[in-house]
Formats: sequence, C-alpha cells, structure tokens
Amino acid sequence: MSSRKSFSRLTWFRKQRKAVVSANDKKMPNGILEEQEQQRVMLLSRSPSGPKKYFPIPVAHLEEEIRVRSADDCKRFREEFNSLPSGHIQGTFEQANKEENREKNRYPNILPNDHSRVILSQVDGTPCSDYINASYIDGYKEKNKFIAAQGPKQETVNDFWRMIWEQKSATIVMLTNLKERKEEKCSQYWPDQGCWTYGNIRVCVEDCVVLVDYTVRKFCIQSQLPDGCKAPRLVSQLHFTSWPDFGVPFTPIGMLKFLKKVKALNPAHAGPIVVHCSAGVGRTGTFIVIDAMMDMMHSEQKVDVFEFVSRIRNQRPQMVQTDMQYTFIYQALLEYYLYGDTELDVSSLEKHLQTLHSTAAHFDKIGLEEEFRKLTNVRIMKENMRTGNLPANMKKARVIQIIPYDFNRVILSMKRGQEYTDYINASFIDGYRQKDYFIATQGPLAHTVEDFWRMVWEWKCHTVVMLTEVQEREQDKCYQYWPTEGSVTHGEITIEIKSDTLSEAISIRDFLVTFNQPLAHQEEQTRMVRQFHFHGWPEIGIPAEGKGMIDLIAAVQKQQQQTGNHPITVHCRDPDSLAHGGHQEGKDEQGCTGQRRGQVMETGQSQPTCGTGGLEASGGSQQDLPTLGLLSRLSRGCPGSAPVGSSSTARRRSS
Repeated sequence: MSSRKSFSRLTWFRKQRKAVVSANDKKMPNGILEEQEQQRVMLLSRSPSGPKKYFPIPVAHLEEEIRVRSADDCKRFREEFNSLPSGHIQGTFEQANKEENREKNRYPNILPNDHSRVILSQVDGTPCSDYINASYIDGYKEKNKFIAAQGPKQETVNDFWRMIWEQKSATIVMLTNLKERKEEKCSQYWPDQGCWTYGNIRVCVEDCVVLVDYTVRKFCIQSQLPDGCKAPRLVSQLHFTSWPDFGVPFTPIGMLKFLKKVKALNPAHAGPIVVHCSAGVGRTGTFIVIDAMMDMMHSEQKVDVFEFVSRIRNQRPQMVQTDMQYTFIYQALLEYYLYGDTELDVSSLEKHLQTLHSTAAHFDKIGLEEEFRKLTNVRIMKENMRTGNLPANMKKARVIQIIPYDFNRVILSMKRGQEYTDYINASFIDGYRQKDYFIATQGPLAHTVEDFWRMVWEWKCHTVVMLTEVQEREQDKCYQYWPTEGSVTHGEITIEIKSDTLSEAISIRDFLVTFNQPLAHQEEQTRMVRQFHFHGWPEIGIPAEGKGMIDLIAAVQKQQQQTGNHPITVHCRDPDSLAHGGHQEGKDEQGCTGQRRGQVMETGQSQPTCGTGGLEASGGSQQDLPTLGLLSRLSRGCPGSAPVGSSSTARRRSS
C-alpha cells in the first residue's frame, strides 16, 4: 500500500460541526451533532453555484481524495453534498398528498414519489388503503434491492406488516430508537414476547439477541387471511442501537459490522430489504449508500458516492439528509478499504495461524503480524486527553504516557470544594454484548488507592481482576490496595478481607466494602467485592499456555452471573500493559483519530433475551473470532494499547 498523508478524523469531524451547529446545540460524547428533527425534517438547500460534476474515485486514491475534501473546514465535502439534486423536482407526490393519506406520513415534507412508492393491495376495496410511506431503492446493480420506509406510526403498523408480507421481505433494518431526545421516532411494531396480530398478519417472537451495537430479533409471521398463502415465514429484524441521538456515530466500525450481519442473514431469494429510521431518508440513505459502494468497491475497485446518492434521490427525495451523513459514508468506505473484514470463523483459526507461521507469512496481508502492525500504528489522540493532561491529574498517572481519553474516561463524584477529584486514570471498555462492560485501569499508586475504591464503589463493581504482582523484577508495579488481614480505610471506604484462597495460579480474595457516609436515599452501605489475582503472567513475556487465563475467565464468568453484570475492573501495571509489554505510540497510515470503540468478549454474563435462544458470550452461534476487527476497536480508548479501547460514551456516575 502506498504511503499515505496523515490527517485527523477527529479534526475532520470537529471542523464540520461549525457549518451546522448553533451556540445552543449540545454535542453528545458518542457521536457528532446534526441538526435536530422537529415536526418537519430540515431539508438542506443546494449550493447557489449550481451542480458540479464529480467523478468516480479509485479506491487507491480514496484516502487522498478524502484528505483534500476535508481541508478548509471540509469545504469541498459541503460543496459536493450541496451539489446533489434534492429529488423533489424529478417526481410527483399526488398519492402521498391525498387527504386520506396525510395522517400516514410521519413528516409532511418527507414523501414517496408516485413512480417509486411501494403499492400495497387494497383492503376491502377501500381507496387509498394501498398507500404506505415507503419507496423502492436500487442497490449497486440490483433493482429494488431495498425498500426505504419511515418509522411506522401507531396507525400504520398494520400497513407496515402487510408490506413485509406482500413484498416477501425477510429482513428489516431499523436505524433509530423508539424515542430519541424524548421524542417518538418510531412506534414499536413488534411484540416483546409471545405473539401479536397486526391487521391480518400474526407476528410471533422467536428469538432476540442483544449485542453491543445492535439487537437481532427473529419473528415468525403468518397471514390470517382465509385465502392465499398461509405458510409461516421467518423475518429477521436487525436494530442498530449505537446511532447517537445527535449526529452520526463517532466511528463507522459498528455500522460496518452491522452491515455485514445484515448481508449474512438476508436470504438469497428474499424480497427487498426493508430499511427504516424515523423519516426514512437520513440514516436509511446512509446505510444503503454504504452497502452499494462496498459492492462497487469489490466489483470495480472504485466508488461513486455522488452519482449513487443522486440516483437514489430520484427514487426517494433527500436520501442522505446531512453533510455529516454524507461524510460518514466516505469515512466508512475508507475504514473498510484500509482494514476490510477481519473476522475469522472458529473453524479457520488453526489454518490462519499456520499461514502466519509459513514461509510466505510476510506476504500475507491478513496475517496476525500485519494486523498487529496496524494496531500499533493507530494514532494516539493527544488532543482528546485534556483532563488527564492537567498538572493535578498527571501526578495520578503511573506511566505518564498512558492517560485516558476524555470521551470514555471513568468519572468519579466530585468531592465538595476539591477540584480534580472526579478524575481517575481509567477507561470504559465495551464488551461483546454490553457497553462499558469493563473498566481498564492502572495499578493503583499509594496516593490513588482512595480513588480506586471510590471507583469500585460508585460504579457498583463486584469483580476486580489483577494481572500483575505488587512487585516485579524488584520494581513496584502496583500498590497493595487491600489488607492482608483485618480491615483498612481509604477515605470514606473501609475494606475488610473475609477470605484469601489460592487455586493453582489464581488468588481469590473476598472483601467486605463499606461506604461510611452513605447518602440519605442510599440503602446499600456494604458490598462484597471479589478480587481475582492472576499469578500466571511471567515478569517477562506472556504465559506459556492459555489454560490459566481460560480458568481465570471461567471464574470471573461465574462471579459476574451471581452479582449482576456490573462493570469488571481490570488492571495490571498500567492499562497499556493489559495488552502488551510496553507503550507503543504511533499513528496509523491515514492518521485516523476516530474512536475505535473498545470491544472485547464478556466472560459469559447472563444476557437479556426476548423469547428463546441467544448467542453465548464466548461467541455462540456466530462462530467468529473478530481478530483485528475486535482488537482495533480497543486500540483508541487506552492510548498506546493494543488492544485496550474506548466506550462510545463519556459516562457519568450513576445516580
């Protein structure tokens, strides 16, 4: 791969906000702000300079083209977006504007074209009962591959399921939450459990699997009409839950994984994939364009975002609603081009390792060494470490280069009259199924032990995993933050040791933790915390075999199942060393600074399920090992680590 000029994705996105954000707008930490939808969806005006011609981009030039478009406050991205045709001029909207149909539209200015609208069968000959706010949308080379729809309203849920049945659709893609910013964005059109009949379509929940970025629900649907086909059908709903209330996701990684899952679950000969958000144009268009351009990338080794968006806007106006969504498409395509799909089926793991160790390994671009090289080259976003870089907080770092990012640092309650007491050198990490499932932190220092226990208490941690010794090679690695016998008090928290047992390479210590000054409304004053101290990590290198770590994970799994799956605190010497032996600072070839959301597999916590089934925490029926894709999602949350990562949100102390 040719050398690439570095540029900052974070700076790129921050600059974009200036064009669309007012002084009163609020930026959410897990996304980029876009203009709010109210009763009407804001339609962005075209550039007064008139349309320009934009040509396809070879994938080899994609990074450079994005760099050029990102210059000067992303001026060229905005120009390109504003040159898009709106789609309103090319079509008519007579059916959508009929009096009988107006109440079926969630937004009065987001309507389907007459020529591309989905036409339902009439119900008992009732005029206008064939109308639904939904449009056929072409894929890259597949006609009517998608149906872009608004989020169902309460009065249109029956029509929505009628459309699913009549169009023989097997997959629903949902890109909104039911409520965002306390506003209804979509009515819940499915039962939480059991069966429900919507009009003439009976919908039964078969399965529900909750993952960190999305939820997969499976329904068995069947027509209740006396005539016609009655054979039941399986419909999968993939609900992307990581799109922030404001703007676009901070990183496209979750969306790319989600899109892969959609492709995998959709049967080859099914009807159109139904994609909806709230209005059915912004996030819906973004998803469809990414899918099509990935197909184009494979087929032609180039992408043509401008032409494709222009084309689908003739089928449904305003597809891809904001310049941020438009830019996010490019970011997703670049991410996919640079890193690709790195998941491994479990059955192929042994072959993958053999390839790595073969004589041709250095030519193998999917080899683990190449993957790890990419991880160690990830740019550290020093501009996003302002809190940790404050002089008062630098003193709390065991290794001065290893400090948490602001957007996913663990925030403590502020002590009255004491500045900087909300800071600890710790980061939230997503699990495979659950957000912020881990807290990655350094081994406490003598003057940060109180903060460590405050963190454990305030974030309701019942499990602490220690992966270092107090001393290694005659150097202090971690202050002993627990009593050998009896009890010890740090600030307002008393820790009493109740048991200390050694099982092979793991010491298991149980502590009774007491908060000495509980709030008036706080019922719980004591809590049992179990520490798993792993002795199997040598002072130099890595463990000779994996059995000890597997035993550790199994023990932690059992503890979590019994205590409610609150965050697991994991520490060694410093967060970086959770992954490798030392700090490796660098930047990736494109200088990317977008958050690679921290994601590792949980140790088997019990998961909420709807209906029956569900993936096991170790991967379950997916049978995938997300190698680079998993590890790279960790590499930008704890600076210098590979893999220790970031959560999608800057969390605040729970009430």
